[in-house]
This record gives sequence, structure tokens and C-alpha cells, in this order.
Amino acid sequence: MDFKTTIQISQMIINELAGSAFVHKMQGQLFKSQGFTKLGEKYIGHYNEEMAWVEKYTDRMLDLGVVPEVKVCSEAKLIEDPKAYIVADHKLQKEGVETLYKAMPALAGDPTTYDLTKAYLLDEEEDQYWDEEQLDLIEKIGYQNWLVKQL
Repeated sequence: MDFKTTIQISQMIINELAGSAFVHKMQGQLFKSQGFTKLGEKYIGHYNEEMAWVEKYTDRMLDLGVVPEVKVCSEAKLIEDPKAYIVADHKLQKEGVETLYKAMPALAGDPTTYDLTKAYLLDEEEDQYWDEEQLDLIEKIGYQNWLVKQL
């Protein structure tokens, strides 16, 4: 096991994911305030899922005898338009999935972190596919009809 690489990847995931989760929570609250209750609840639920992954990676680092560094997320602006947000989120999801795929070989010597990251990657792929499905649905039924489904 390349201990240093395992720690670097786990730390990166914790910091990036905690920031992303917070943005999802805030976006969810924004969408709920706009009356898009289903969409808001989706993103608030997404926050809860992501924080569960943060906890798992934190536990893994602690198991390895390393205390994670807590880094404050960078500034992010909330996006009021739901479609524009999904487009932006999809871009970030794709980049995140690509980053995780690239990290997998480096974790091969640490089966526990590898399995954790493999499960997390699957979850992130599902989120990416959800974004794609929503964008396809908007194209098929129209944006206004899609918005009605988010009430």
C-alpha cells in the first residue's frame, strides 16, 4: 500500500465532497424557497448522502492513524435557474467521476480504501446519470413542463 497516496486521495475526497455537499444543501434550500419542493428535497437528500461519504472517508483516515485536515470550501454562487444548475452540476459530476477513475489504480494496494472508493464512484456515476436524465427529460417534455414536475 502506498500510504501517502491513500491519504492524499482520501483527504482530497473529504475536502472536495464536503464543499460540494454544502453547495447541494444550499441549492436545495433555494429551490424549495422557489416552490420546487421535489427538486429541493432531491438536493438536500444529496447533501445527506455526500456527508455520509465524508464520514466514511474520515473514519478510514482515522483508522490509518491520520487526522484529516478540514479545509473550508471555496466560494460558490448559488444558481437560481434549476436547469442552469443541473447543467453546471453535471459538468462537475463528470469531472469528479473522471478524477475518481484516475485515482483507482493508485489505490489498488489498499483494498479497503479501494473498495470504499469503488462504491463512492458508483454513487457518483448514479448522480451523473440522474443529471443526464433530467436534461434529456427537459429536452423531451420542455422546460416548463419539467419545472411543474418539480413542484
